[in-house]
Amino acid sequence: MQAPALRRDSVAWELARAILVLLAIVGTTVLLLFVGGYSVSSGLAALWRGSLGSWYAFTSATLVRAIPLMLTGVAVAIAFRAGVLNIGAEGQLLAGAAAGAAVALTLGGLPAAIVVVLALAASAVGGAGWASLAAFLRSRFAVLEVISTIMLNFVALYAVSYLVRGPLQEPTHVYPQSSTIGDAIHLPRIVGAGRLHSGLLLALGVSFVAGWVLRRTAAGFRLIAAGESPSAATSAGGIDVMATTTRTFLVSGALAGLAGGVEVLGVTFALYENISPGYGYTAIAVALLARLDPWRVAVTALLFGGLEAGAGAMQRDAGVPSTLVTVIEAALILAVVAAGALRRRSSFPASDTSPITA
Repeated sequence: MQAPALRRDSVAWELARAILVLLAIVGTTVLLLFVGGYSVSSGLAALWRGSLGSWYAFTSATLVRAIPLMLTGVAVAIAFRAGVLNIGAEGQLLAGAAAGAAVALTLGGLPAAIVVVLALAASAVGGAGWASLAAFLRSRFAVLEVISTIMLNFVALYAVSYLVRGPLQEPTHVYPQSSTIGDAIHLPRIVGAGRLHSGLLLALGVSFVAGWVLRRTAAGFRLIAAGESPSAATSAGGIDVMATTTRTFLVSGALAGLAGGVEVLGVTFALYENISPGYGYTAIAVALLARLDPWRVAVTALLFGGLEAGAGAMQRDAGVPSTLVTVIEAALILAVVAAGALRRRSSFPASDTSPITA
């Protein structure tokens, strides 16, 4: 009889959590619009139109933005589950985008399907290679990955700037970007869905496989055990924690790099100086809101993709700064953290709050 009760309690908690998130979005948006002196009704209407107001807005704006957030969100989630605080998904995405663009432009004479596969593979390798720098510093010199990955984000940003103004710049040398990738090498569009491309299927597949690995495989168990308690995993489980976390770091970087390749082949079709509006940073919020579960990341990425899409419409149609959405995203994380704290507190009987005496 306990199992059904626990399931009902879990479902009720998830429902309450979803309601809390929606209330946080609406409440924070209304408050910020009011305090900023903007029209609340116009701002909310623009947010809705830009994200979910039409089939085109949903597919060509919300879902298109959700794809890189899904891939980078899974990358952050599995790293954090292993105890690796990978804050460098942004830099790994940029490294992957540069590698994918370079391969697509260099091998454009080969059959299109082969070039697409090679470009995406190069993106994953580029992201993993960028993550390996921080992984090496962590394992060899005990450098905190929080520091090294943040620093590498800026290195990657300026490296892309150098590439699009140097070796990969378009032939006329007028614009800070690479040449345009040929139409045949673009990711196929999903019929009837506007700008939405097949990268969505790839992102959903990555999310499903990552969640399945964590739940059903020995590798997933080792990853979670290493993140929960490295000492216990080593002494009781016989797990090589350093090797496990290093492999997870590289996989995380590969997924973030893959997001960069998908963005180049599916959206921008060229390498630009500011190709990412901060997907790697937003991915941290996506992963935390999903409680580091790759399956939930698919949902939270959709939520944040809608917010990002709606932010552009708010700025365009209602004159509301798009940075307001960043504040809303922060409020979401605070709401989830507060809800988790309340749940943990309510799980203890009232009598347990009294001091323990000898």
